Amino acid sequence: QVQLVESGGGLVQPGGSLSLSCQASGNIFRINDMGWYRQPPGKQRELVATITRGGSTNYVDSVKGRFTISRDNAKNTVYLQMNSLKPEDTAVYYCKAEFLRPSTYSAYTYWGQGTQVTVSS
Repeated sequence: QVQLVESGGGLVQPGGSLSLSCQASGNIFRINDMGWYRQPPGKQRELVATITRGGSTNYVDSVKGRFTISRDNAKNTVYLQMNSLKPEDTAVYYCKAEFLRPSTYSAYTYWGQGTQVTVSS
């Protein structure tokens, strides 16, 4: 059994910054891709950024140049640094990780519980 625990959400004014973190714990063999998604009020969940185990990153166009995803494989943790925040960044942010089983190397996905980010003056 594994668990993803997110932290770092909150209320921030437009133009401000927030940093999110998500740590995986439990019976972990290997983690492949990790990522951040968000669900704005009344909308569907959408991809924000992903990062491979080797550090290759991918961002949705709306956050490029403002958000930075990173990870620490030794700590099983993924981070999201959010700068120049806008009201439209308001959402519940979820982390996702792809884990490998040691016996078969088959993959399975877990989601964090979500953390609220509100950008408002």
